[in-house]
Order: sequence, then structure tokens, then C-alpha cells
Amino acid sequence: MEKCPCGSGKSFSTCCEPIITGTESAQTAVELMRARYSAFVTSKIEFILDTIHPEKKAQHDERTLRSWAEKSQWLSIEILRTEKGGPSDTEGQVEFIARYRRKEKKEAHHEIASFKKNDNRWFFYDGEAPNPEQYVREQAKVGRNDPCPCGSGKKFKKCCSK
Repeated sequence: MEKCPCGSGKSFSTCCEPIITGTESAQTAVELMRARYSAFVTSKIEFILDTIHPEKKAQHDERTLRSWAEKSQWLSIEILRTEKGGPSDTEGQVEFIARYRRKEKKEAHHEIASFKKNDNRWFFYDGEAPNPEQYVREQAKVGRNDPCPCGSGKKFKKCCSK
């Protein structure tokens, strides 16, 4: 029994494959998100294109999607949070990180994906990068030519920065 690439722990044949092949429909936005990830892993580009909302299809290029899917080694997906997107909702959001390797370099695609229902079927609508959290330094920054905070009397660059 082959494990599903989406990380659910279920077998592919009972998890994402029925959604990708069209024998079942995604009941929630997160189910569609997981199936879309599995479609990238298995290079099922037609499913990825078919699950883009009709209003947004023109913004997506098949060749680019195919290249990204086929030239990447997909490692994992982590669902960070969901907002709405349940069976009775008409829209929802899924924040996720998809990890992959491309040209021997590990990458992470972090996105907040929006989903909408059209004719009682979930579609990927749009995605945006999350706002990065601002780093706030708790102590004053020590410059290279400032006195070393260790109290040696030397400049920082000649003491602890080495």
C-alpha cells in the first residue's frame, strides 16, 4: 500500500488519487490543497489546471507548472492553518509550506492559498506569500568599531567578533 504524498498517512489509492482521477470530489479546501500537492508530486498537470478557478485560469501557464512539477523532487507538505473551507463554506484559505528539492537545492514554497466553490466544487482561486514576521532586536547592535561588550576595552572587531 503506497502512502499518499500529501502526508495524511493514508494510502494514495484511498486519499488523493480518487480526487485526482475525478472519481471523488474534494469536500473541503484542505482536501483539494492536499490533492493538488499530490498532483504536483505525480506530475498530474491536467488536474492542477482543472482545479484552478475559471476566473483565474488565464493567469496560469501549463508549461511553467509542468516544468516546476517535473523538475522538482517533492519532499513534503505541511498544512499550517486553515480558515473556513469546510463542506458547507463557499470559500476558504489554507496556509501551507511545500518542501522540494530542485537542482540539488532544498526549497520551501510558503503560501496562503485561497479557494472558492463554483457549482458546488472547490477550486484554487489565488495564492499569496505570508507577511514575514518582523525581527525586533532585544539588545542594541554592536558595531565593528564599538567597544566590546565583554568589557575587555578592545574594539569589538578585535575581540569577540572573531
